[in-house]
Amino acid sequence: MTTSLKNHILRFVHPSEKEITDFISLVEIENIAPKQFILKEGHHCNYNHFIAKGCFRSFFLNKKGVEKTVNFGIEDWWLTDFDSFINKTQTQLNIQATEDAIILKISRSNLDNILQNSLEINKYFRIIQERVRIADQKRIQYMFNLSGEELYNTFYKYNPEFVQRVPQYMLASYLGFTPEFLSKIRAKKRS
Repeated sequence: MTTSLKNHILRFVHPSEKEITDFISLVEIENIAPKQFILKEGHHCNYNHFIAKGCFRSFFLNKKGVEKTVNFGIEDWWLTDFDSFINKTQTQLNIQATEDAIILKISRSNLDNILQNSLEINKYFRIIQERVRIADQKRIQYMFNLSGEELYNTFYKYNPEFVQRVPQYMLASYLGFTPEFLSKIRAKKRS
């Protein structure tokens, strides 16, 4: 499983073999069952998670107790609650597997250690964070500028794997729709 992380790093930067080995030695491998949580609201987020296999969602419960999906993650993505992980605060998010999964997780202290000792691994995480920020910014822009149908079509165009792997109610929550509205859009798209 660490091969997928190593390959992902090498897509973006060129660390020495020692830097990669040092980094990989700091991660912990964990098998996760469907519906299992790797983070629950009210706890502290102590790890940044690299998804080697599987699909996850991060969500919170609004004041009415309705789940609101914030993000998804699949293979070769990093997923965490940045606020809790960086600021050591209690999380308001839940992160849950939607299918069988394997994660490689690294603690904040181990990540800080490797970032101080490896310019290339530091650069890798900067690039990953930039990509996350760009994706979040685009999502916000799309949600404000596109109709519901346009938003779904744009999401489908850039993320077709999620449409197949994620239950409709989760996808609807992520896009800010009701499941019924999403069902109407999908039916229209099929016809």
